[in-house]
Amino acid sequence: MIQFYSALMIVGIACVTVMVGPVFSAGTEETVVQTAPYDEAKAMVEEGSFAAALPKLVGLTQNDPGNADAWNLLGFTYRKLGALEDSDAAYLKVLAINPDHIGALEYQGELFITQGKIDAAKANLLRLQELCGDCEEAQDLAKALDAA
Repeated sequence: MIQFYSALMIVGIACVTVMVGPVFSAGTEETVVQTAPYDEAKAMVEEGSFAAALPKLVGLTQNDPGNADAWNLLGFTYRKLGALEDSDAAYLKVLAINPDHIGALEYQGELFITQGKIDAAKANLLRLQELCGDCEEAQDLAKALDAA
C-alpha cells in the first residue's frame, strides 16, 4: 500500500511539473514561470500595441515587483512610447533584481544610444559579450551602435 501511495505521489508531482513547466523569457538565463497577464502583455508588445500593454505591465510590476522580465518589458514599452526617464528607471530596476539580465542590458544600451550616451551603450555591449559572447542581444546592440 505504501508503494502505491509513493507511486501516486510521483505521478502527481510529474503532472504538476508538466502543467506548470518552466517558461524561458526572452533576455534571461533564468527559468521562470510567467503568468497569463505577462504573456498577454508580451503579445501586445510584440504586435506593437505599446499603449495597450502599458497598464498591464504597470500592474504586473506592482503585483510582482521582483519580476525582472516584467520590468524589462515595461522599460522597453516606455522606450517605444518615448517615455525615456520611465524606461531608464525600469531598466535600473531590472538590473537591481538581476545584474546579468541580458535583455535589459541590450535594451538599456539601446536607450543609451537614443540619449546620446554612446560610451554607456558600449559598456553594456562589453558586459553582454562577457555574459553571452556573440548572442542575439549582443549582436542587436552592436548593430544599433554601428548605426548610431
